[in-house]
Amino acid sequence: MSSFFGGGAASSAGASSDMNARKEQMKQQIQQELAVANAQQLITKINENCFEKCVKSPSASLTSSEEQCLGRCMNLYMSAFDQVSRSYVARVSKERAGGMGGGL
Repeated sequence: MSSFFGGGAASSAGASSDMNARKEQMKQQIQQELAVANAQQLITKINENCFEKCVKSPSASLTSSEEQCLGRCMNLYMSAFDQVSRSYVARVSKERAGGMGGGL
């Protein structure tokens, strides 16, 4: 009767494999969406903070000193974001390798 209800253990193993593949695909999609959200947040913060710091009197175009200031400010933000991201990834990897024994 097992073939009547879907093939027994072999069918169950296939369904489990399919479910794991869907879970992994969903995890990857969520990670990708989080990365996009983080990038958007970074760009928003750069726009808000660097513009406020560097452009004292907005006009139709930027002065060369405003362009230089914006370039330096953006580079600093990007470098800081990169450093924080690398540190976070290293910490998560270390915690996973250590059996997740450490607390936050």
